[in-house]
Amino acid sequence: MSAELGGRTGLQGKLSQWLRGRRPKEAADDGGREALLLAAAATGLPLSPAAHPAGYRCSCDRVGCPTPARHPVSFAWQTQSTTDRAQIERWARHQPEANFITATGMVHDVLDVPVEAGREALERLLAAGVEVGPVAESDDGRLLFFTLTRGTPEDEDEWWPCELDCHPETMDEHPGLRWHCRGSYVLVPPARLPGDGQSVHWVRGLEHPLPDPLTLLETLTDACARHAGQEPDHVSAAWPLRR
Repeated sequence: MSAELGGRTGLQGKLSQWLRGRRPKEAADDGGREALLLAAAATGLPLSPAAHPAGYRCSCDRVGCPTPARHPVSFAWQTQSTTDRAQIERWARHQPEANFITATGMVHDVLDVPVEAGREALERLLAAGVEVGPVAESDDGRLLFFTLTRGTPEDEDEWWPCELDCHPETMDEHPGLRWHCRGSYVLVPPARLPGDGQSVHWVRGLEHPLPDPLTLLETLTDACARHAGQEPDHVSAAWPLRR
């Protein structure tokens, strides 16, 4: 027992403290924001402008927006998303308050889990020496694991749309987990959420290579099952919501 407490359990305790206390140095000024966006695009993440907070509301004109400051500004976000440096610089300078989304299913997918389940899984994965890629934390209670996409088949009919992973029939098997692939998106750090100091920020940066999602899935699913029922009501809906 003492060996366990001093070994694996002790390591997990240190990792837990590190994860809860660590906040990457994300510059608040426009230049730092633009540099982080360009760094994301340089690693292959396609970006598109998104809504931003307007006080405690969303900058869009939709009354009672269900995902305030979390959705693209254009209905054409899938075709608009790009890694082009010049275009991203124009967006960032002309829309200085905008958040940005990254479209999934082209280069990368995102495994999106409740934050406590994600922290537990991340501790276990790191302690086991598993290669974990970039991870972002959203202050509304989610942890986002960035991975390689499941593939880009030549036949368009073979694409696996995100809706299949969000269908209610899968919730018993993968409680609380959303697999963002084709047809979905997530906010890319740095992003601001409604509320005082609420944000989406990197826990592990983009210097970490994207892993195969299947190397993380079992641990994430197990952690989600342990924390089933703890997800806040305001983030329980399938993502993305139709606008």
